[in-house]
Parts: sequence; structure tokens; C-alpha cells
Amino acid sequence: MKFKKIYIEITNSCNFDCSFCFKTTRIAKFMSVPEFQLIVDKIRPFTDYIYLHVLGEPLLHPQLDKILTIAEAAGLNINITTNGGLLNRKKEILLNHSIRQINISLHDAEENVAPVKWYEYLNSVLDFASSAAPKCYVSLRLWNISNESSNEFNAFCLKKIASTFNLSEDELYAKMNGNGLKLAEHVFLQLAPRFEWPNQNQKGTQTQKNCYALRDHIAILADGQVVPCCLDADANMFLGNIFTENLSDILQKNRAKDIKKGFEQRKVVEPICATCGFIID
Repeated sequence: MKFKKIYIEITNSCNFDCSFCFKTTRIAKFMSVPEFQLIVDKIRPFTDYIYLHVLGEPLLHPQLDKILTIAEAAGLNINITTNGGLLNRKKEILLNHSIRQINISLHDAEENVAPVKWYEYLNSVLDFASSAAPKCYVSLRLWNISNESSNEFNAFCLKKIASTFNLSEDELYAKMNGNGLKLAEHVFLQLAPRFEWPNQNQKGTQTQKNCYALRDHIAILADGQVVPCCLDADANMFLGNIFTENLSDILQKNRAKDIKKGFEQRKVVEPICATCGFIID
């Protein structure tokens, strides 16, 4: 089978500490370059797209340049999700590689960047977006619009974004299509409520649902653990380890087949899935 994308967590370490982020029990790790090469070799028949994120900040990886070179050489379409705090420091590396899309989670800065430095942070993000847009997509994400406490930060961001792209704030809202708005060629703004991670320790209420897990994508954590989706940040649904097993063998295990078959029948098989609010029709 071929996945639309495979998430690869090159590190679960982060330079930000967001209150809403999942707190993993896993040991902090940076995937080594040989480990990443091994993963690319094993997953290449299964996908054309990789997303360098589950937990952690991918731009924090000290060997980011080599990792991007390996992915490029394999002909993979590279997608990155970042909190944007290191864009200035890693700008040259990112612009020197063929990256399909960079998602920048602006909402992460609210708790991690002092208000007096909001302008400096956002200015660096928008400057990067302008530099990167000719060759890759840039998605600016404000995923905290449901939080009243975030109103000041959101208003600041939207005012600055509107000004940068020659829009009034009224025009910005008027042109918003659903949750997304095209600001310029290859540059988009996405507004959404704050995301809540599924939690194995909570009692779930979802008993019937469909999901993209194991149909659309899988995720590989920094220590090589393969899980059904990008929201299983603690490997509660451990399927196998890519460092020691082939992906084809992992996908043929009973647990993987049961989860996939369950979703095909709109049934929740794993307890953590019952706590997840993500549902598809």
C-alpha cells in the first residue's frame, strides 16, 4: 500500500514549552543521520511525502541540513511544522533545500515569547514567508481562536498580517474561506480552535468513527517506534520498530490490521482513539 504521507519525528525535544502540548514520557532524543537514512530507505516504497513532525521542534535538530539532503536525494516531498522560533537561525538551510511546505504554528509563541518581543518574532516569521514563498508553500497557523485569553495575541498577529499583505483587518476576515485564507502566492493563513491531544489516561466517549490512521498515514517516532497516526505521541498503539523491522512486516501485524479494519467499519478498537476528537466522514 502507499500512504499519502508518513510523519517522521526527527526529535521530540523542543525549544518551547506550551501548556497545551502533549507531555510525553519518552526520553528526549535526536534521531541520528544514519537512523534517518535507514528510515528513508525503508519507507520510500510506501510514500512520496514526509512530514518532519510529531512532537518536538524539527529546526532544533543539529543535523537538519544532512537530514534534508537525504530526503531530497530520495525524491521525497518534504513538509515541516515548526513553532517559528528558530527560523532566523535556520533560514539559510531551509532556503537551500527543496521543501514542499512549511507550517508555522504562530500560537506557540504566545506562551513562549515575551509580549515585548512579539513584533520581532512575527516580523521574522513574515520575512521568512516572503523569502520562502517563491519555492514552497507557507501556512501560518493560529490555532487558539477559541481561547479568550489569547485575544490580545491573536489581534496583534492579525493586525500585523493584514498590514504586511495590504489588507484591512475587515478584509482579512471577510476573505477568510472556512478556516483558511490565501494571503499571497504560496502563503496561507489558517485559523482554528486550540488542538487537544488524545489521552490514554482519560475515559473516552468515541465508540464509532472513521480515521485516516493506517489508511492515509502512519508516524515514526524519534526512537523508531511506528504508530498508526501523528497523534499517538507516547506510542500507546506501538506497532513495531522501524530500526529493527521492515515496514511491510509491521503493517501486517494483527494490531495494525485490527485498527485499520476497525476504522473501515467505523469502530474504535484502541482505548486512546476513544479520547480523540478527530473524526472524518
